[in-house]
Amino acid sequence: MSEVQVTNGALRGVRESGVAVFRGIPYAAPPVGPNRFAAPQPAKNWDGVRPAVSFGPPPPQSAAFGRAEATGDDWLTLNVWSPAPDPAAKLPVMVWIYGGAYTLGSADRPEYDGGHLARDGNVVLVTFNYRLGMEGFAHLAGAPANRGLLDQIAALEWVRDNIEAFGGDPTRVTIFGESAGGGSVAALLAMPRAAGLFRGAIAQSLPGTFFAPDLAADIAAAVAAELDLSPTAADLAAVDPAKLAATGDTVIAAAAAAALTDAAAGRPGRWGPAAYRSILFAPVVDGDTLPTTPWQALSAGAARDVTLLAGHTRDEHRLFTAMFGPPTPSDTAAALRLLAPTPDSYRDADPTQTHELVNSDWLFRMPTLHLADAQVAGAGRAYFYELTWPAPGLGGILGACHGLDVPLVFGNLTSGQPALLLGDAPTPEAIELSTRMRSAWTRFAADGDPGWPAYTPEQSLTQIFDATCPVTPYPEQSSRQIWQNHPFSPLTLS
Repeated sequence: MSEVQVTNGALRGVRESGVAVFRGIPYAAPPVGPNRFAAPQPAKNWDGVRPAVSFGPPPPQSAAFGRAEATGDDWLTLNVWSPAPDPAAKLPVMVWIYGGAYTLGSADRPEYDGGHLARDGNVVLVTFNYRLGMEGFAHLAGAPANRGLLDQIAALEWVRDNIEAFGGDPTRVTIFGESAGGGSVAALLAMPRAAGLFRGAIAQSLPGTFFAPDLAADIAAAVAAELDLSPTAADLAAVDPAKLAATGDTVIAAAAAAALTDAAAGRPGRWGPAAYRSILFAPVVDGDTLPTTPWQALSAGAARDVTLLAGHTRDEHRLFTAMFGPPTPSDTAAALRLLAPTPDSYRDADPTQTHELVNSDWLFRMPTLHLADAQVAGAGRAYFYELTWPAPGLGGILGACHGLDVPLVFGNLTSGQPALLLGDAPTPEAIELSTRMRSAWTRFAADGDPGWPAYTPEQSLTQIFDATCPVTPYPEQSSRQIWQNHPFSPLTLS
């Protein structure tokens, strides 16, 4: 057993494989009742010693992939793994932000277990839950925008105020996240309220989807209309959170079907690329909580005091192709019309690969590359990587697909989604690559240098993660040229 004292009271955790683990710690009050759709409120103090042995319940979320419903309303909790829970240890701190299209995910997933990173990298590892979907990102009258991001800031403020008790150094905090977690990292870099809460940021496969208020409000209105309600915090506060999440799923499915019909007819559709890609929740560039897009903010120097590590996988869209089936020629034509800078952008690409390329580039690869470019333009420091090692799972059809970096970075190679990507028994090559990536991430957290040269747009030096790990100029030069002038502006109503 391990005990620590935090601002709200005493905690008792457990020791697992030489690491002290504390789970289910409230960093904010439950966002229900009068706190529903509000900015996160302070957690209440407790008397005595609070057991910290079980994860908090997941936030209400999409059931698209069979996620169980929440078993309680204390969604805003975090978890800490520490190899040395002693205030004198002053270890680097890594704070993980999960992905899931801003609609699903939770910190209790086995692939996010922090034991390997904390023990092997000698860091304090923190994971946490934040609000998703309608609860966290719907643009509602009477509610602050980007409540999910405000939850993330509240978790980072808790880390600032309490992590020393677990052996962490509050002046050496690095945030990291993948997919929507990477998008959250990018948003936090641009948010004035997050300034000073971290000194390092790792953005893995960040999506380029940020919404303008008109699009976000229209989507929220459509979800509310399904319930015969108005899109206000007051009206929706009476709706059961699980029912509200399910209604969001209904609207997403209907919007995606309509988008395919519109695309086949050559129409952009009301919600354009957002509906086409079934992405109806994302950070909102509202001018207040998130003043501008991350690319604009970083280019203006907003994160020049933060060191950035960014990168993506080579075959980002391959996982989605495996899930939803190969594209038809009309699918490819629609993707070019709706997503590419110009419909003939990929005229020199292999026709069988064009659909995957344009989706990979629009969704993840080019937004991530542009973030590094923006950081350097704003006088900040950046490092870049690309994961090109092909996943051996499912007979090798996935390539270096979206999400492959997560089990490799955490070192959790045999449970949940990692087993799908890596196979039932990880190969020595997978184990070695995971060790390399964990070492780079924790080294970056410790001293701001992952172990390869810094990125500049001129040289574009990129660390490749594969069976061999060379540093080369950025490999995806044809895509870089296609997208070099694309601004990744907020998506708006068509």
